Amino acid sequence: MATKSENLLSWLRDAHAMEQQAEQMLKAQASRLEHYPKLKARIEQHIEETQGQRELLESCLERLGEKPSMMKDIAGKLTAFGQAVGGSVMSDEVIKGAMSGYVFENLEIASYTVLLATAKSVGDHETRRVCETILPQEVAMAEWIKDHLPELTEAFLARSEAPDTEAKR
Repeated sequence: MATKSENLLSWLRDAHAMEQQAEQMLKAQASRLEHYPKLKARIEQHIEETQGQRELLESCLERLGEKPSMMKDIAGKLTAFGQAVGGSVMSDEVIKGAMSGYVFENLEIASYTVLLATAKSVGDHETRRVCETILPQEVAMAEWIKDHLPELTEAFLARSEAPDTEAKR
C-alpha cells in the first residue's frame, strides 16, 4: 500500500519522465518538418512550454525532498528515440506524428488531472498550482492539433499527389 503522498511523488516522477519524452519527441519531429510551417511553429512553441513544465515538476520534487527518477527519465527518452526513428521511415510521417502528438497530449492531460486531484487531496497547494499552470497548456496543444488535423491532412494529401513533391515532412 502507498500513501497519498507516496503516490503524489511517484506520479510527479512519472510526469517528469513524460515531459522528458515529450521534449525529445517534439524536437525530433520539429527538426524534420520542412513543408508544414504552421505545425513546426506550434511544435516549437510547445517545446518551450514543455521545458518550462519539466522545470516546474523538478521544483515540486525538490521542494518535497525528492529527485526525478533517472530510470523513468531514461525509459522515456529511449521510447522517444524509438518513436522518432520509426516515424522517420514512414511515408506519412507528418500525419502519423500529428496523430501520435494528439494521443500523447491527451495522456498528459489525464496525468495532470490525476496529479491535480492528488495534490488537492494531500493539501499540497504548490503542486496544485503547478498542475493548474501546466494542464491548460496541454489542453491547448491537444485542441490545436485536433483543430488543425483536417488542414494538415489536406496539405499532406495535396503534396502526396503532386509529382516530384515530398509530402512526408
